Amino acid sequence: MAIRYYEQEGIFHLQSERMSYILQIVNGYPAHAYWGKKLRMEEHPQSLINMDGPLLLDRLPQEYPQYGSGDFRNPAYQVRLEDGSRITELVYQGYRIIAGKPQLEGLPGLYTESDDEAETLELELKDEYTGLAVTLSYSVFRHSDAIARSVRFENKGGQSLQLLKALSASVDLPRSDLDMIYLAGSWSREAHIQRRPLGPGGTVIEGRRGGMSGHQLNPFIALAEPGADEDHGEVYSLSFVYSGNFAAVAEVDSFKSTRFSIGLNPFDFTWVLAPGQTFQTPEAVMVYSADGLGEMSRMYHRLYRTRLSRGVHRDRERPILVNNWEGTYFDFNTEKLIDIAKAGAEMGIELFVLDDGWFGKRDNDRTSLGDWTPDLRKLPGGLTEVAEKINALGMKFGLWFEPEMISPESELYRKHPDWCLHVEGRRRTEARWQLVLDYSRPEVREYIYETLSGIFSTVPIAYIKWDMNRSLTEIGSAAAAPEHQSEIAHRQILGLYELLERLTSRFPDILFENCSSGGGRFDPGMLYYMPQTWTSDDTDAVERLKIQYGTSLVYPVSSIGAHVSAIPNHQVDRMTPLKMRGDVAMSGNFGYELDLTKFTEEEKEIVKEQVKEYKGIRSLVQQGDLYRLLSPFESTESAWMFVSPDRKEAIAFFFRVLAEPHPPEKRLRFKGLNPELDYSVEGLDGVWPGDRLMNFGLVIPELKGDYASTKFKLKAVER
Repeated sequence: MAIRYYEQEGIFHLQSERMSYILQIVNGYPAHAYWGKKLRMEEHPQSLINMDGPLLLDRLPQEYPQYGSGDFRNPAYQVRLEDGSRITELVYQGYRIIAGKPQLEGLPGLYTESDDEAETLELELKDEYTGLAVTLSYSVFRHSDAIARSVRFENKGGQSLQLLKALSASVDLPRSDLDMIYLAGSWSREAHIQRRPLGPGGTVIEGRRGGMSGHQLNPFIALAEPGADEDHGEVYSLSFVYSGNFAAVAEVDSFKSTRFSIGLNPFDFTWVLAPGQTFQTPEAVMVYSADGLGEMSRMYHRLYRTRLSRGVHRDRERPILVNNWEGTYFDFNTEKLIDIAKAGAEMGIELFVLDDGWFGKRDNDRTSLGDWTPDLRKLPGGLTEVAEKINALGMKFGLWFEPEMISPESELYRKHPDWCLHVEGRRRTEARWQLVLDYSRPEVREYIYETLSGIFSTVPIAYIKWDMNRSLTEIGSAAAAPEHQSEIAHRQILGLYELLERLTSRFPDILFENCSSGGGRFDPGMLYYMPQTWTSDDTDAVERLKIQYGTSLVYPVSSIGAHVSAIPNHQVDRMTPLKMRGDVAMSGNFGYELDLTKFTEEEKEIVKEQVKEYKGIRSLVQQGDLYRLLSPFESTESAWMFVSPDRKEAIAFFFRVLAEPHPPEKRLRFKGLNPELDYSVEGLDGVWPGDRLMNFGLVIPELKGDYASTKFKLKAVER
């Protein structure tokens, strides 16, 4: 039993293997009592919330707080009534406990493969004055210290309501001595870890980009004890399974408690709820760790790799690919593509990806988005000829699309100028010389579905890179009534999800990779439809140390696309050795993004060896447990390792950005091994006990020059 209700005390106890989450009904309000290390389920528990004297909502630790009736902190929801007032008061009505986890209609979310994996509590609340009914949903996973939360609104009254705010999760923690941790950055500098102590007042992490969660801030936030590190200390975290506007808030009140919440950004959001209609919020995933950030990450990794990602590719080894983009950009023809593919086949590469420039009159990024027909000037035999020639080399064929965009210089725009997001009479802001298709309109989604399905059905495609390269502006729809215009940003994401569900269901054998100018939409919502993401357009090995390390705070390595590119690097102009570029890229979904025909014979041999080596460690990297050893945010040295589930095999990577004169002897201490087992280390004689490798470590061999790297491959041996 994962959930137990104590009727006399009004207490609900949610429990996993190592975690307890307890809430209590206090005077009709669901109140938060405890979230932390597992507590015993008692026969008759004592009340955990004691409010002496009159009930003061500003002091009550609530589960889904409102504003306007005595609580002056950040509310979880807000509603505007037809008379203009904004006062509602949700009161507890009852509960349901359900085996398993129900799926959210039209939204991504965690799932179960059997009902015994999870149990779900639904709390029913109601505002008697308006008839607004609200269901709070909590799904607790037995073997993971995680809870999936969401909220459903239903208008059971006689008048229309306007939702002004609808968060997915809110928790009142009885402490404020915490550090806030989040991921921040920009294009080509994604997922840099930020950490700062909380103080009085609110701190907001939010995205207002519309169609993407954003390079700037990721929909994730954690609160950690000040001394918490990779291996020690309590961590409370929230991750939002959504791909558009979001807000995460940590608010410290005058009594030094912290309200911790996440959900749809209320900025520029209103949703009309007519009588009888419902609104479902996206899902928030709450993870608690008593053993630091590393264990928090591994819980997210296991959940998102196996119970968020779906389909035939979920557990399969991902192919090693070569993408022609940085090798050719828009300047290519069939012969050039086949030359690159031939070189890749000779080196053991498994997949060739044709990137931007194959359609319409796409000689640059100013034209043709929306005209998804092959450019016969470049590809006289069309896509089918290119794909078949690549298949004949023993490689699979992949293709790039940007299906959410339209170029003003395109046949589609000339035919349907109202199909883009726009406000009539206003300037249409172009970014990268393109506009955004209005996915809130069914006819627009149907056009894209039929167009892409036609290509997927006739060309032997094994992989799709789905790109999205700009934020939303002039967020309005020609097909929506005035009172629904503030819904369009959310409807855009719902439309995207509907389209992706249809395409991925019809073409289950295609491996879809998510991209948004790199990591602009690296979020759990997209992982539900596409099991991997292009992590960053910045392929420089040194920059990727921070980008991949930070991304791993939440997202599994199986989702992290990482490629070797040419030098000088096209983003930062840095020169790094092919070995280090390979080692960094092998710490994710491995591939190359350059013109392989320009390699020297020596470089070709290095690539052959890299490809061979990765095939030997691929399942370990993609499906193993990640342990971060040295942070690139703290020094010029970085290290991480991957350990098999049975702890009998591991590989550790060490990177040094800058050399130093006459350095001291340094040892690398490993993690995640079985202390009772002995291990061999490839290239070294003898065996090492697991406890010695973790506590004493191995000496890092002498490395020459800047931008150096090495690996340690470990295997358990019989005593």
